[in-house]
Amino acid sequence: MHPYFYISIISIIFFIAQLYPAMGQSTYQLAGKVIDESNQNPVSFAQVAVYPPGGTTPITGATTEDNGQFKFDLKQGKYDVEIVFVGYESKRISGVEVTTKNKNLGQVSLLPSTKQLDEVVVKSQAIRRPVSTDMEGLNIRPDQTLSNVGGSLLDVLRNSPSVNVSDDGTVSLRGSSGTNILIDGRNSVLASDLEQLPASMIKNIKIVNNPNAKYDAQGAGGVINIQLKKGANQGTSGKVETTVGTRLRANGSLNLGHRSDNFNIYGGYSIRRWPRVGSSSTIRETFDNFQRLEQEGEQERNDLEHTISFGTDFFFGKNKLSYEGAFNMEDETDSEAVSTELFDTRTEDLLLKYTRLNTETEDNYSLDNALIYERLFNDDSGKEFRALITHSFRDQLENQNINVYSGAALPGESDPTGMERSNNDENNENLILQADYVHPLGNGKFEAGYKSTFRKLDNDYTYEVLNQQSGAWTNQENVSNRFIYKDQIHAAYLIYSHTFNKFEISGGTRLEQTMVDTRLYNTSELNEQNYLNLFPSVQSQYHLDDLNAVKFTYSRRIDRPGSRHLNPFPDISDSLNVRIGNPNLQPEFINSFELGHMVKFKKADITSNLFYRHVNGQVDYIVSVENGISYRQPTNLNTSVTYGLEIINSTQLFPWWSFNASYSLFQTEVDGSNLDSGYSNKGISWNAKMTTDFNLPYEIDLQLTGKYEAPEIEAQGRDLARYSMDMSVQRSFFKDKASLTLTVRDVFNTQRFAGENFGTNFRQSFEYKRESRIALVNLSYTF
Repeated sequence: MHPYFYISIISIIFFIAQLYPAMGQSTYQLAGKVIDESNQNPVSFAQVAVYPPGGTTPITGATTEDNGQFKFDLKQGKYDVEIVFVGYESKRISGVEVTTKNKNLGQVSLLPSTKQLDEVVVKSQAIRRPVSTDMEGLNIRPDQTLSNVGGSLLDVLRNSPSVNVSDDGTVSLRGSSGTNILIDGRNSVLASDLEQLPASMIKNIKIVNNPNAKYDAQGAGGVINIQLKKGANQGTSGKVETTVGTRLRANGSLNLGHRSDNFNIYGGYSIRRWPRVGSSSTIRETFDNFQRLEQEGEQERNDLEHTISFGTDFFFGKNKLSYEGAFNMEDETDSEAVSTELFDTRTEDLLLKYTRLNTETEDNYSLDNALIYERLFNDDSGKEFRALITHSFRDQLENQNINVYSGAALPGESDPTGMERSNNDENNENLILQADYVHPLGNGKFEAGYKSTFRKLDNDYTYEVLNQQSGAWTNQENVSNRFIYKDQIHAAYLIYSHTFNKFEISGGTRLEQTMVDTRLYNTSELNEQNYLNLFPSVQSQYHLDDLNAVKFTYSRRIDRPGSRHLNPFPDISDSLNVRIGNPNLQPEFINSFELGHMVKFKKADITSNLFYRHVNGQVDYIVSVENGISYRQPTNLNTSVTYGLEIINSTQLFPWWSFNASYSLFQTEVDGSNLDSGYSNKGISWNAKMTTDFNLPYEIDLQLTGKYEAPEIEAQGRDLARYSMDMSVQRSFFKDKASLTLTVRDVFNTQRFAGENFGTNFRQSFEYKRESRIALVNLSYTF
């Protein structure tokens, strides 16, 4: 057997042995599930409080999970239980007797409120909770952060704890860009372009830094699961929303749904026009030839996107059959003018001067389909069975026309002295088969499942240069290429969870068989990889008392190189800054540990996490400079280690002022001595994000959102600090059916992406500045 199988089993036995003495304690568990009486759907984030009989001061409280479930550890006795949530009539259950080890209230129905709605909504404005925590990780509610209004999914992630978003849209968790991003719990090509999904379509985001064996082992940083909105209310309902902003930005969406007892159908449409401009600068000095390169760039982007989501649920007997789909179409036009000057550092003489104008058009469309079957067991049985088949496809067609103006500072000062063009046709396809089963066993449960993933990416790239004398276009065979990437991942997992009064323990393992097959048509080069790995995981939580809980989690994970990392042919969009893939790249293997503490006060929730992550075969981009040209290539280093502390808190300072914040401090150590003694680096970094709400007179809500990301090290340098602040004002009308929101993003225009790189024969600095100070006005109406 694989050694990690024994680690998994020993971990489970060890924790059970440690927790077994607690079975004799006199703590009992009270549980239940909150649902909407009108449609039987679970009610997430409802507030549940436990009182002494007839009392007005709660003994303890909690928030329901995504599935509407809640549970408490209590002493034997009689209690009153009250459940409150915005838009529903509160419910108080008196005289609940807790006399058995596990008392379950079953399903508790809440009736949608009419007369009491205004009162409850006013109270809810006193404290917004964009972030909540549980044993798995973080739950993000995008609608609780006003600056998300009118934005995209990337904007939501930029405002989320633990998450960093780079200038090119790369998402990282706690400093790791190896993140597994799911759409409704599924791998989808929609995740390849997160900016295409409008924030108005996002219901909830789950961030799991240390996921258990049920999740794919892929992703060093963990898992981000994006949950799209679906129909919910009984009868017919809908919401229309429109946003306009500076530079003629516009975003409009319409969501409709109809639900009956046996049938549910829903859909949404969004149109998004989001032009932007930007600038860039690079300074690179090479020591072996005494040269300094200075580049200044100006970018402009215009895009128009249409997104349609649709789905249906059909209930028959104890069965539920669902279809979920999403379609996105994008037309994009980009232009970039880069002026380059090359100097002799000894004399400051100008050696070379030219401008490169790149005009690019893109036509993209993505389609995601899923057919899902669920077996509906008895409400109190605890059994669950779910099976699905999902298929997603993305077609991206990109054309570039490049004019080179030698000796000119700006295009148009003369005729082009060189002309180039390229065509890139990329098809990306995913197919997934999956089944999951949960079976209760006493105070515990078994979870088992199987998943097969089939992926294919076909990238056909042609690059041509115009012969100025003959007028013929010549194919550049050293750049043009067709690269096909295929992989299959077959996985099975087993998890056992158990509750010992105040303890919760979950241990399991996941077995994954990976088969990778790549083909480079230009050289007939084949690359096949086939490996079998075991990935154990442990999650545990101990409730110290009604207010405090501690948790410990461990997982072993993998980060496999993608097709763009493996394709050896160069990307020469900028002829002096070339990116190259690495066909010899190997996967990273990660061991991740986390120790956390959660405390809930009357007006504040605080979660703190100590984390440690060790990576074998760390992948980092290594920069080399040859003949004045910078080559950037992903390469396996020896190891990297990241460890630190994260704190997340939600506080209601006063009835009119609430505060939500997250802070993270971590040390990163990178060992690249297998490549060069100078490729080892270490440093401390930190980041902070905060959202604070003020309830002003006339029912006006003011929200400020700020973030700061300190410099962060890499093998050959560091990324510099990034920081910004957003401001939003919202006013509701017509009994909260309509709202008007004004948002100014990056109020002080400080957002940028910059860094430094060093090598034995060079040093360089760079900065990218996109238009970030944007004003938006949003109007929404719910019916």
